Amino acid sequence: MCGICGELRLDGGRPDLGGIARMTARLERRGPDHEGSYSDGALAFGHRRLAIIDLSTRANQPMVDQELGLALVFNGTIYNYPELRETLKREGYHFYSEGDSEVILKAWHAWGERCVDRLQGMFAFAIWDQGKKQLFMARDRMGIKPFYYNLTDKRFRFASNVQALLAAGDVDTTLDPVALHHQFTLHAVVPAPRTILQGVRKLAPGHSLLIDADGRRTERRYWQLDASRPAQPHSDDEWLEAIHEALRQAVHKRNKISDVPVGVLLSGGLDSSLLVALLAESGVSDLRTFSVGFEDHPDEKGNEFEYSDQVVERYATRHHKYLIPNAEVLKRLPEAVDAMAEPMFGQDAVAFYLLSEQVSKQIKVVQSGQGADEVFGGYFWYPRMRDEGQGTAVERFARHYFDRDHEEYRRMVTADFRGEDHTSQLVAELLDEPGAESFMDAVLRMDVTTLIVDDPVKRVDNMTMAWGLEARVPFLDQQLVELAAQCPPELKLREGGKYPLKAMARGLLPDSVIDRPKGYFPMPALKYVRGDFLHFMRDILDSAACRQRGLYSRAYVDLLLAAPEMHHTRLLGSKLWHLALLEYWLQRNVDGA
Repeated sequence: MCGICGELRLDGGRPDLGGIARMTARLERRGPDHEGSYSDGALAFGHRRLAIIDLSTRANQPMVDQELGLALVFNGTIYNYPELRETLKREGYHFYSEGDSEVILKAWHAWGERCVDRLQGMFAFAIWDQGKKQLFMARDRMGIKPFYYNLTDKRFRFASNVQALLAAGDVDTTLDPVALHHQFTLHAVVPAPRTILQGVRKLAPGHSLLIDADGRRTERRYWQLDASRPAQPHSDDEWLEAIHEALRQAVHKRNKISDVPVGVLLSGGLDSSLLVALLAESGVSDLRTFSVGFEDHPDEKGNEFEYSDQVVERYATRHHKYLIPNAEVLKRLPEAVDAMAEPMFGQDAVAFYLLSEQVSKQIKVVQSGQGADEVFGGYFWYPRMRDEGQGTAVERFARHYFDRDHEEYRRMVTADFRGEDHTSQLVAELLDEPGAESFMDAVLRMDVTTLIVDDPVKRVDNMTMAWGLEARVPFLDQQLVELAAQCPPELKLREGGKYPLKAMARGLLPDSVIDRPKGYFPMPALKYVRGDFLHFMRDILDSAACRQRGLYSRAYVDLLLAAPEMHHTRLLGSKLWHLALLEYWLQRNVDGA
């Protein structure tokens, strides 16, 4: 797990090594264990390493194989690298390190662009072929690892976060009007290739990109998720047994492939609790677990310790529990915003940031339960969409998901930012893609392949890596996701959702954990906005920078400020927080860049 960056000149010039140094410096927190750089003609790389596999200096990056004429920067973990290593050895390749990075280098040399088809794990990497003068890049199927880039006529730059690209300079930071519409409609999800900034784009999950030194580009989608029934029908019991085994294997490999101990972020919900149970079931001893909670609010509890404590007691984990006061949350909020590669509305981003700080003092790798709700239909809006009988597919989806309908969006922004209903157009295209057997199949596939990438997955990566902590997400294991996508939605949505996981958990977890209402990482102060948090948001939205930006209609801002707790989205988020967060992110990350 690391931070990567690089520059390829497209005009015959030399890369800006000063820019590489500035980008690498901005990635230090992602990789506190080693810094490295490399250059060859038109190409330069920078790398920050978090040492997880092969802790020796032989696995430092950029990794250069002079015999093959290749150089690599890589962020992530390849869970099947031992098997690939043996395959490559049989084909005549020899290795000088023990980790997964070198396996990627040899795999590219052996199989070319098709090497990504064989990689199982989370990854974003770039390989420079010194002989062919080609730069090859790829991102994992689920988008767990980030890959941002900036392209001009003169050069191509890439990095693990937007802040690194901005540090290099010469980036168009005007707002992308299409991305802005997505930002405020899809709960801060801006699907690739766009970001909120015109000059920054991102490689889509399951895609690779090949660039020649003369600028010719070839992008390839190497993976698509099939959401239709298999040719051989399965009984419910067969589905449950297959899912149980796939998840068991996903959890096991994410614990096994590491040269340092692996813990669990234990929220108290079904998903993370099930990870603890499966790790214990596989024989893991001395399991470390970590939970965080916040101050209660009159309308909502600030922690789920009553559930996580039961799991800790049953499996006798070495548990660490942190209770963080609201004053600390507000004080540390600027740091969390600085760690956001893109502006995030999810109120639990700050929770993950503060939890990761504490966890990183104890351990370097954790498993986390993100993805279970999307893969197995655990959110409350899925049954509502299924039962919605009126309208087109996008209308059925929008009524239960969109944070704002298009007309409200037009009232929210000033005239310069009003335009078409870009989000409805995009969602309609995604829901209409072939390979989904029903409306709910299409919804769940879109969530797993698109929406989740820029909401919980990006949030977990950014907030953990801000503290040099690697988060592994077994519910987004490729084999598990592909199996679950073919499972009938009716089975997944049974008993309010996530039925396969609930059935699996019987006997492994207390019934009170399994049958509890669906919880969300509690951060009440950012949902029920009042007191110091309201003053904080008011100051942001009344600031000279906000007014000069001219993005928001003042009438809309004043409406939210007058009664913030009356204005929540369909997904129960604070609309005032949405406005304040984007503006604050721009002030801290863009205005001074």
